[in-house]
Formats: sequence, C-alpha cells, structure tokens
Amino acid sequence: MGDVVGMVLCAGLGTRLRPLTARVAKPAVPVCGVPLVRWSLALLAGAGVRRAVVNVHHLPERMAAAAEDAARALGLALSVSREPVIAGTGGALREARPHLEGAEAILLVNGDVLFDVDLAGALADHRASGALATMVLLPMPAGASYAAVETDGEGAVRRIAGAFGPGGAGLSPWHFSGVHVLSPGLVDRVPAAPFECDINRHVYPPLMASGAVRGRVVAGYWNDLGTPARYLEATGDVLAGRVPLARFPGADPFAATREIAPGVRAAASARLSPRARLAGPALVCAGAEIGAGAEVGPGAVVGAGATVPAGAAVREAIVWEGTELAPGERLERAIAAGQDRVRAEG
Repeated sequence: MGDVVGMVLCAGLGTRLRPLTARVAKPAVPVCGVPLVRWSLALLAGAGVRRAVVNVHHLPERMAAAAEDAARALGLALSVSREPVIAGTGGALREARPHLEGAEAILLVNGDVLFDVDLAGALADHRASGALATMVLLPMPAGASYAAVETDGEGAVRRIAGAFGPGGAGLSPWHFSGVHVLSPGLVDRVPAAPFECDINRHVYPPLMASGAVRGRVVAGYWNDLGTPARYLEATGDVLAGRVPLARFPGADPFAATREIAPGVRAAASARLSPRARLAGPALVCAGAEIGAGAEVGPGAVVGAGATVPAGAAVREAIVWEGTELAPGERLERAIAAGQDRVRAEG
C-alpha cells in the first residue's frame, strides 16, 4: 500500500462516560477486556498499516501506555503526539506533522468508536478519486440526531452539519463514521489558527467547491460508545457475535479462552466455583474469580483479576479489571469500576 500511516484520535475528554473516564481516557476503556485503542489499532493493522500515531491529552500517560501496549502486541511502530492543550481533529494532524512525514496516505480514525470498516477498500477508492480527503459515511441511523454530511450525485461532500460548505440542491444526507482517508497534502491545509481546529468545520469547507472532499458510503457495525448504555450495548454486541472479529486481528477477546458452558468463555487462569451459575453469552477474563452461588450472565463481562463473590450477580453488566463486588451485590445494566457503579440507563 505504500507508506500508509494510521492515526488514532485519543485526546478527547469522554465526558458522557464519567466517572469511568476519570480513571482512563475513553479510548482506553475496555471492550470485553480489550482496550478500545487496541481495537482501533488492530483495524489499522488488518488493513496493512505498519506505522501509527496516537494523540493524547486527557490522562496522557495512561493513554499513551495503553496505546503503546496495544501497538507492541500488534507489531506496530507507534509514535505519540502529546497535546498539553487540546488541538481538535484538524489541529491534531497539524501537531502530529513530524510523525506523519513520508506518508503516502493517512488513515485517520476516531479512537472512541468501534467500527467494522474495510479500510483497504476505502483507501483504494480514495486513491482512484484523486481527492485530498475521503470521509467514510454510513446511512443515518433511525431516530438519530447526528449532524449530517451531505453529498451530491457524484459523491462530493457539499455540506456538513447543515452549515459548513457551499451546499446545493438534491444532496443526500449521511452519518459520518469518524474515519477519514487523507492525502498528505491535506495536512498542509490545516491552518495555524484557531489552535483548536476542527477538520470538518475549519479545513474541509474551503475545499468542497472544487470536489477535493469526497464521501464513501459503506455498511458495517458502528458504535461510538458515547454513553454507558451504548458502551454496554457494544459489549453485548461483541459477546453475541454481532461484531466481525476478523476485521480486528490481534484484538479478539476470546482468543485465549475456552467455552466452559454454552456461550460462556473463560480464560484458563480464571477461577470459577463449580457452584457458580453461568449463562451465556458471557466472558470471564484472566485471573478473575467467581464464587460459589455467584451468577454471571447473560450479557456479562468479568474483567481480569476481578472478583464476583458468593451470592453476587452480574447480568448485562461489566466488571472492570481488578474490581471486587460485595457479597450478595447485584449488578444489572451497569458498569462496576473500582468503587464506582455506573448505571446504563435507556
């Protein structure tokens, strides 16, 4: 593919997932025990990327460590672009310019999204178009209120969020996935000011009239994990097999597990009482302990080194790594992280 560099945007604050994101940045939140950034980097690796960049701002050392661990496991060379002041999606490219030098193309991915997309196909389409930027688009989810990206009949992006770009008649609205395919010349179009620069509002609009920004419409699983309910939904989708794991080589959460009951997978080092009650789909990660009479599943993930003691129950819920539930505690449609209990409403 030439020297294609992947960049994962990991600098956001993840405010809607607080207090979970007071512990880790959103791209380090575990999805079935695998940090979300590893899913993103695995998606890039599966498309043939061998060099990647992440930007960090919120909890930067923890975020950088999670990304470095993931890149190491996937065999990717990784650079970290540090943003003491958050720079926005366009500014992130500007600030990471030294790490992007020599790239023949850039695959820019939002680090807080779980998305099944054929990146190699998107890259081929981008190259054939000659565009500076290709926005990967999806049909608008039913009932969603996301700002639309509108394209003309030739696939050129003409308007974003109803306000940015030249517009026109007969446009089709789409949902933006958070994935961009960029030619290196696009980085030169990022202005120095404002410092916090949004690529969709500050970089793309002046380029739209010439057709330099195009849309590629795809279909595939997409979840922005934006709220506790959507985070729980994504976890349930992985457990139920609705996320195609072949797209994420090296991030399969079930790779080192065995099926110990119908739909229930457990790591070899997990300790489960023979009197525990298990219902699939469920995942019990390495070193976790499930006590006598405890209930796990359906729709449950018990993270590495976590404890579900006697009489406790975990249903449609996530127990983070190292978290210990109280005896008899009932966790349902919620996330337990240390002492925090976060309800997944809706």
